[in-house]
Amino acid sequence: MSETFLSQFLESKNRLKSCLDATFEDTGGDVVSAVSAMVATFKSGGRVLVCGNGGSAADAMHFAGELVATFQRDVPRPALSAIALSADLATITAYANDFSYDDIFARQVNAHGRKGDCLLAISTSGKSRNVIRAANEARSREISVISIVGRGGDALIAVSDIAVVIPSTDTQIIQNTYQFLLHVICYGIESQLRD
Repeated sequence: MSETFLSQFLESKNRLKSCLDATFEDTGGDVVSAVSAMVATFKSGGRVLVCGNGGSAADAMHFAGELVATFQRDVPRPALSAIALSADLATITAYANDFSYDDIFARQVNAHGRKGDCLLAISTSGKSRNVIRAANEARSREISVISIVGRGGDALIAVSDIAVVIPSTDTQIIQNTYQFLLHVICYGIESQLRD
């Protein structure tokens, strides 16, 4: 392992740790609010819809999988209804091809979302039109909108009921931070449902 690589790795680790610390100092209350909102959704028989693009799409699928399967294997609980809107390639490609990529998630919110459900919108930039349109569709259907977004994502923040803002503009740091946050949220959901 070269000295340069090791020093770059350590610098990246330190930047991530600083961002995690700042995120919890700045938005810890928003994380708790996000957990509480999702727990209320599940307790009322609702579902959580999750969307994002690229790496955020993969994280949306991972998060939905944790909710449907289980996060903590030693904590028995019923399956929770969660749908990653990035997972249905037939719907995404059909709608994008025939109509508009900008509405691939909004269309699915329209199909699957019900009053009292929750949309989790994950975006590094907070500027993705398809994620913002999904949030607008959710709001029109009385679905609460929670976003996890990097600093500067004002367009998505503006249409969110709860916004967990990661205080960085570095894509790698933002994505590593929200991957950790998604696990924190899963843990919080399971803890609250157990109580």
